[in-house]
Amino acid sequence: MSDTTASIQLTDYIRDIPDFPKPGIVFKDITPLLASPEPFRVAIERMANHYRDKSIDVVLAAEARGFIFATPLAMALNVGFVPVRKPGKLPYERHSHSYELEYGTDTLEMHIDGVQPGQRVLIVDDLLATGGTVTACCEMVERCQAHIIGCAFLIELAFLEGAKRLEPYPVFSLIKYD
Repeated sequence: MSDTTASIQLTDYIRDIPDFPKPGIVFKDITPLLASPEPFRVAIERMANHYRDKSIDVVLAAEARGFIFATPLAMALNVGFVPVRKPGKLPYERHSHSYELEYGTDTLEMHIDGVQPGQRVLIVDDLLATGGTVTACCEMVERCQAHIIGCAFLIELAFLEGAKRLEPYPVFSLIKYD
């Protein structure tokens, strides 16, 4: 990593939006990072460096923002990418998992052949809050009899304790807000 690359502070490219999507919430806006090629590349490089020696077979992510980080990360690791989508978006036979949200439920799906038994899977998302979406991804990967090597995030809102919900899987975050 060059001196310039090492000196990049990713938090400088995360914008706080108060009271979005509702009063009392401070939204962590990643669009300034995405609009800045060097910091965005550095974020992917730092994630990839953390997992290079972990023998990852595939990177998996839920739509939509998870795709933004998982796809270039899969390319950096020279492995495949498995998309997890909302119901009705995938054309082939699917695994499906419904999970509880704060106010209701949601469902995610992935192709039944997206992850093979015994594969080593890295699950990626942009942000870890309560962990609901990634927990649903973990459930589907487990159903495939694959091994979850870890869960990687650009941002972790540690005060929401999503990492505890993801135990026993290792959680790696580039940026943590306590």
